[in-house]
Parts: sequence; C-alpha cells; structure tokens
Amino acid sequence: MNKSDFFYDLPKELIAQHPVEPRDSSRLMIVDKKTGDIAHRHFRDILDEINPGDCLILNNTRVLPARLYGIKVDTGARVEFLLLSNRGDDIWETIAGPGKKARIGSCFTFGEGLLNGEVVDILDGGNRLVKFTYNGNFYNILDEIGQMPLPPYITEKLEDKERYQTVYSKELGSAAAPTAGLHFTDELMEKLKGKGVHIGYVTLHVGLGTFRPVKEEDISLHHMHSEHYWLPAETAKLINDTKANGGRVIAVGTTSCRTLESVATFHGKIEESEGWTDIFIYPGYEFKCIDALITNFHLPESTLIMLVSAFCGYENTMNFYRVAVEEKYRFFSFGDAVFLR
Repeated sequence: MNKSDFFYDLPKELIAQHPVEPRDSSRLMIVDKKTGDIAHRHFRDILDEINPGDCLILNNTRVLPARLYGIKVDTGARVEFLLLSNRGDDIWETIAGPGKKARIGSCFTFGEGLLNGEVVDILDGGNRLVKFTYNGNFYNILDEIGQMPLPPYITEKLEDKERYQTVYSKELGSAAAPTAGLHFTDELMEKLKGKGVHIGYVTLHVGLGTFRPVKEEDISLHHMHSEHYWLPAETAKLINDTKANGGRVIAVGTTSCRTLESVATFHGKIEESEGWTDIFIYPGYEFKCIDALITNFHLPESTLIMLVSAFCGYENTMNFYRVAVEEKYRFFSFGDAVFLR
C-alpha cells in the first residue's frame, strides 16, 4: 500500500491543545471491526463495553520531563536539549538546537547551575552525546527544571505536567506519553476491577521516532525506530489465562499492542520477555495476541493509523476517521478515543 492511501483532511481546529477534565469525560467512538458499525459515547462508558473476565493491558511507562533549556557557558547563548536515551555513565543522547552552538567540547549550565553538561560527541544524523554532572539525584533535578516534550502540534503550554502522564505511570523512560491511557482515572480503574476486569501492565518506552513521518511512498520500505519493552511474567500469565478462559485481551494504546504483538511474533507465544522492538504493523499483518484495541485518533499517513488499519480493516478505518472529522472529535495526544472491538 502507499503512504497516500492513509491521508485524510483534518481541520486544524480539531487538534486538541489541552486535555479535558475529568480525564474520562473525553468522547469515545466505538467501532465494530467486523461490520464497521459506529457508536458514540464518552470514555467513562468503556465500563459498559468491557466484560468480566476480559483483561486490559496498559503501558506503565512514565514520560521524562526531557526538554532542557541550557545556557552556553562561554557565550551565554540559549540552547535547547531534548533527552532521547540514557547511554550510561550520565551520558545522554540528545537533540540540540541550534546545533551549531553545541559543538564537541561545548559546556552548558541548566537550572542556574543545578545541572551542567558537556557535548562529548556528535552522532551520525546530528544528535549530540552530552555528559551531565550534578549534585544529588539526576531524575529529581530533571523533574524540577525539565519541561514535558510535548508533540510539535501542541502549541499551548501545559500547566500541570501530570496531565501528560497516565495515572498508572511508573517506569521512567519515555520521550512521549502512551496517550490512549490518558483517559483513565483512578476511579474508573477501580470500577473496572470491581466488575471483574483484569488489569495487566507492560512497559514500552516511547521514542520520539513515534512522530517521525513515513517518507517512502511504498510503506513496506519504511523502517521503524527501535524501542525498549518489558513484558513481566505476571502479565504473560494473565494474558494466557484470559485466553484460556474465553476472555478478550484488550490493548490500551498502540504501544501496548506493539509490545504484545512483538513478543508473540518473536517467541511464538506470550511469555516473560524483555528487549527491543522495531515491529511495523500495517495492513496484511496477522494479529497474534490482541482481541480489541483502545487508541486515540492519529496523524494522517502515520505508522499508527496504518497499525489501526491493519487491525480494523482499511475501509473501516478511513470511514470512521471521516466520521470523526464530521462529528468534530478531538484529535491526537490530548484528543478523544476510539474502542475497536
């Protein structure tokens, strides 16, 4: 298939700039992947759509406040750094801008001296390796002075950092939020458990590559970025028990979906697993684990809308996106959700 097959026209005003309150008051579209039938609800109504004995699989990654604004020590120039991955020994791979001010040997100070950094290498593609020095705990300092790395289509300032975290976030390491989970509240989670719905967790640290556009017109030529995942033994057991008992495995978000499908593809079954995945799911892929998917509305021509099309069918997917635009659903990270069952 071609990249252009996944284009749809989205009015700019439908791109959500801020989250709704409370979290579960966002809208929910329900799509039957077999018939294409569509219903309109609110996210809190997901309680009526999930059955006792089903299991929800959530990604418990936590977003790093990874955007730092530094002052170049010798010139006073202001440079922005975005932390991508920890290379060990307090060295991080970063994106620096403007890059010409971040040459090898350049030193920077952040948060009025709470954190200092030196560019120690420049990688192919232009990313910088920065060695940080500090007193205390790096992540506590980052939480104090760092900003959330919001996607470029969100232009309004986020007043509360926690609104770009899920209520169940735990494992630090993501450069972006697993946004399908932003709709859940603690109260809704308790109601689901009280109904007999099982909850399991995986960890996939979302990379900024999730926003990287598909450049090849022939989508089969696109190469996905690699992301680290972990599927613990208790989650594997929950999934296998759910399947054995006739329940559904419902992935919350494309990151949970990619984790489960990666493990099922790599190992031929669901079992405890940790590693890196660059799985690219697009129409023609045969799903090996998930039975239903909760997700947000994704960018045109993105790998995420391609994944949804693989699960729900291409025609169904492009149709419900057309309906979502007509019905003025809110799109992308802070937008509304869809339950594909």
